[in-house]
Amino acid sequence: MPLHTDPYHAASQEDRCSPRTRLTIPATLRASGGRAFQSVVHDLSISGFSAASINRMHEGQMCWLTLPGLESLQAEVVWWDNCIVGCAFSELLSPIVHDNILQRYSTTGVYRQSL
Repeated sequence: MPLHTDPYHAASQEDRCSPRTRLTIPATLRASGGRAFQSVVHDLSISGFSAASINRMHEGQMCWLTLPGLESLQAEVVWWDNCIVGCAFSELLSPIVHDNILQRYSTTGVYRQSL
């Protein structure tokens, strides 16, 4: 059962208890005011992600993540360390979209069960 059932709860305020799944997804990342660049998402949850970032990104900066087959997802930079950035989505990722991404890219084979 999710910790927050309020659909208006901002992901940037999420308490990071959402399960994170380690995976490798080719993506495009663009910081506010910057140019898009190729990246790789290393982990993903409904509230955020971490990804490779060749460009220095700053806490509080807005960015947009584009995953294959999806529209850009707005997020806020939470941390940047040694070319890895951690971001919180501005709106929680749909559990259905999240599960579809996991099925496509995860190697663990562990997914939430449908109720």
